[in-house]
Amino acid sequence: MVGFGYDSHKLVDGKPLLLGGIRIESDKGALAHSDGDVVLHSLCDSMLGASGLGDIGELFPDDDIQYKGADSSIFVSEILKMLHERSLIVNNVDITILLEKPKLKSYKESIRNNISKLIKIPVERINIKAKTNEGMGFIGKMEGIACYCICEIQKKASD
Repeated sequence: MVGFGYDSHKLVDGKPLLLGGIRIESDKGALAHSDGDVVLHSLCDSMLGASGLGDIGELFPDDDIQYKGADSSIFVSEILKMLHERSLIVNNVDITILLEKPKLKSYKESIRNNISKLIKIPVERINIKAKTNEGMGFIGKMEGIACYCICEIQKKASD
């Protein structure tokens, strides 16, 4: 089963930029109800999509005070519990981050390693790509950030 996830946030001065649970050195960060981690939000939606369990906004609404400033890894953990209850596991993940600046080359391996720990799969099954928007649109003008994620989940093998 395959699921697709997408997330985007406005970038503003003075906020931290978190991607895949890793703090990125940047003058701008995501404006959001939770921590604004577009990588983990799109990962959540891809896992939910693959399993037919709705979307992140249904489970963790942005008007619920308990999620104000929440660490997005909590959302990932809760969704993993839902998958495990249904004997589902994540097989692999492919993520594309769209951000004009800063360049993410030096952060990609840390993001992969952190996601590997969060979803409990080998790092070799996780791919991270970083793209600019060549100066076009809200991403190119450094007004925002976006992320796409696709993941495959499967039934857990019988023991």
